[in-house]
Amino acid sequence: MTIHNQIHPLHLSFILLFVVTALFSAFIIIKILNTKKVPKLLDEEKYRSTMLGKMLEITKNDITVFNIWPFVSQLKTAKILSHKIKERELIYKVYRNSTEDFEHILLATEKENNFVVIVVDKNKNKTIGYYLLNQDREYDLVA
Repeated sequence: MTIHNQIHPLHLSFILLFVVTALFSAFIIIKILNTKKVPKLLDEEKYRSTMLGKMLEITKNDITVFNIWPFVSQLKTAKILSHKIKERELIYKVYRNSTEDFEHILLATEKENNFVVIVVDKNKNKTIGYYLLNQDREYDLVA
């Protein structure tokens, strides 16, 4: 048996160290990717549960300040909202339920009568998710 046919223990240690490091790095990368904030899509039942009583349109004078822009950025990153729509044209309307617990912020999309609705919990002062609203389908507006 020649020396070239044998695996030196030092080489084996380096190979093992490389494999362990690669596996550990892959685990860390997967953990980071899985903890990335992804906007929550609300199902129809959850969305409708935030519409207690009558939904009232809020005028610009009545709007309390809630910073939706970090959530809007997440929606754009997830390709739910288009980057083509300018921010000043993004907010279509804002509605608040009669108990004043929830606000629905309708964001314009590239399709007519289609909106991304950000639902804000006013009591917790945070977004609870978004809903894809198709007014044509929702209100039988299709001719």
